[in-house]
Amino acid sequence: MKKLLFGTMLLALVITVSVPTMAQVAINVNNPLPPPIAFQAPPDVVAMPDTSDVYVAPDINVDLFFWNGWWWRLWEGRWYRSHYYNRGWGYYNNVPSFYFDVDPGWRGYYRDHNWYGHRWNYERIPNQQLQQNWKSWHNDRHWERQGTWGVQSYQPRSQQQRQVLRQQRQQQYQQRPEVKQHQPQRQPQQKVQQPQRQEQRPQAQRPQVQKPQGQPQRQPQQKVQQPQRQEQRPQAQQPQHAQPQAKPEGREEEHRK
Repeated sequence: MKKLLFGTMLLALVITVSVPTMAQVAINVNNPLPPPIAFQAPPDVVAMPDTSDVYVAPDINVDLFFWNGWWWRLWEGRWYRSHYYNRGWGYYNNVPSFYFDVDPGWRGYYRDHNWYGHRWNYERIPNQQLQQNWKSWHNDRHWERQGTWGVQSYQPRSQQQRQVLRQQRQQQYQQRPEVKQHQPQRQPQQKVQQPQRQEQRPQAQRPQVQKPQGQPQRQPQQKVQQPQRQEQRPQAQQPQHAQPQAKPEGREEEHRK
């Protein structure tokens, strides 16, 4: 009995381990993982101005971001994320919401220490310090309120200005060739479904407009004519009652004679 119980436990462990690995293999086949990045040491990051706690790694050629506890990477029009900067990447089926807040020319601004005409005294943040403090910095809005991301005499953009820039960057992003090749079939499906809905609407409206118009108008005309005929009949019967009144006069004359 002990051998049987031990064998069933081993089978359960094999099944639980094999199922998620097979799912991961299927995802990786459809969406291949990006190539690894060689790091000599954990990368330093810089807080990006006019963003909500977005950090970039400026010392590598690949755009590597840190936001909301995840490392983010764009490769061949696809997005990947991981809790580690050098491994564990998984496919992310969307564009992260922070991306359209990032200025595309940030590398040049970083090199020149200049952010739109203002001196940018950015602070290089080691990875260990980032992992320990990013949550408290996010809750306190540390980089926006206390340091304005290290930009001297800088007035942050308003919410409306950020929204306009987000829309412009989103349009530019969708025009990239590597992004278009992953979304070729979404737009024509919506155009085919729209004319079918318009053809069904007039069929339901035609019987409702024609039927109720004629019926309520004919009935009140008959009701008005009927009481007129009944009023004329008693007028013709009134002279008939006047004839018997002459008889008693004749009787009185006979008695007088």
